[in-house]
Amino acid sequence: MKWITRARPKVDRVACPWLIKRFVDPEAIFLYVPADRVVALAQQESAIPFDVPGAELGHHGSECSFDAIMRKYGLTDPALLGLARIVRGADTDAKDLTPESRGLEAIAEGFRLVFQDDHELLERELPVYDALYAYCRQQVKDGRQD
Repeated sequence: MKWITRARPKVDRVACPWLIKRFVDPEAIFLYVPADRVVALAQQESAIPFDVPGAELGHHGSECSFDAIMRKYGLTDPALLGLARIVRGADTDAKDLTPESRGLEAIAEGFRLVFQDDHELLERELPVYDALYAYCRQQVKDGRQD
């Protein structure tokens, strides 16, 4: 399936592809396009829009697109729920939601500065989320996370 979002990804637009590839659609193809073209190209490409205003898989209230994907696909792994809190803090105004959120925001911005090609940025940054997920799994195992 094709998935589409705005160009120049930040936290949510990398975290969501990680979540989608690992837990929803391993064969996912991601399209990064100018914000004003997402809706038209989503229809043209039969792609699922995410992290764009008005999308089902977008920000709702205090939650970010990562949360919307978790809910839509029934993902309830406690480690993923912990990772969702980190991402939510990094991607919204709730920067102090978790101790890790501000660090993730800084790392994501650093990737944006280093990589100008959105697909290269995505490929290079995905291991950050593998590492954070491993960290969250250990936190759950040690009883230090919900």
